[in-house]
Amino acid sequence: MPPAYQGLTPDTVLDALDSAGWRGDGRLLALNSYENRVYQVNLEDGSVVVAKFYRPNRWSGAQILEEHAFATELAEREIPVVAPLAAGATTLHAFGAFRFAVFPRRGGRTPELEDEKVLEWIGRFLGRIHAVGAAAPFAVRPALDIEAFGTEPRQWLLDSGMIPADVREAWETVSAQALERVSEAFRLAGPVRRIRLHGDVHAGNVLWTGRGPHFVDLDDARMGPAVQDLWMLLPGDRQGALKSLKALLDGYRQFQDFDARELALVEPLRTLRLLHYSAWIARRWDDPAFPAAFPWFNTQRYWQDRILELREQTAAMEEEPHPLP
Repeated sequence: MPPAYQGLTPDTVLDALDSAGWRGDGRLLALNSYENRVYQVNLEDGSVVVAKFYRPNRWSGAQILEEHAFATELAEREIPVVAPLAAGATTLHAFGAFRFAVFPRRGGRTPELEDEKVLEWIGRFLGRIHAVGAAAPFAVRPALDIEAFGTEPRQWLLDSGMIPADVREAWETVSAQALERVSEAFRLAGPVRRIRLHGDVHAGNVLWTGRGPHFVDLDDARMGPAVQDLWMLLPGDRQGALKSLKALLDGYRQFQDFDARELALVEPLRTLRLLHYSAWIARRWDDPAFPAAFPWFNTQRYWQDRILELREQTAAMEEEPHPLP
């Protein structure tokens, strides 16, 4: 199988944008992205845009357009989400084998998540995002659930042959134990509400300016519990997490109610993300960018660390969940 982005040269990027009405002046800069290919492009009219070329075969056209529609809906409510630009009545374009979208460039810096005022500000906008997200479900985008982020990725890794033979049995055992605890935690939490989420709210996807935060990259938008968009903003220590959670929820609950039962899902969701992350790298290993960026992935040490990590997560899921601040 040829690499996913074979043939995506600078000339192809510029020709693709030109085909949709954005004429570049020849200057472009590759931005940091592994899943997709993202470029900052200077246009002849003096403006600057960001072009995202989607990884082939990950999302259907309908799923991408549903992500775009959600981002546009949020932006129309004056929520600071960077939504795609439309051309020819669509936001998704095709050029040869590639599908792409064009976004306005937005600058910013990493938010200071140690600052409670910053967290409260972010929380207010997450509350607004979730108020919109709760109004209607996604029709074609998938859900964040145990099967998609735990069971299937785990089995794929076991079948892939990428786990070194001398640690495979230990990883198989500890990952099964972790997933059993995840399933039990979801069962005990009960039927929590699933809403449309950003899906990947961490410091790298929140850009901070003097006017506050704005949110980028809804590529992982899915149906799921609201706490998924909160927990990655919390520090690792329990006392710090409680303090940060209070600040986030002080802002969040100004616009949206929060179900306290979801706090029992923080460590289970973290566990699912860890399993999904290893499978994500493994599935992309034929993309030359991945061995270059993650040279330690197919080493024994990497998998030994993952075994220890999953044991720690299993223990963490045995602890009492964070209390509602």
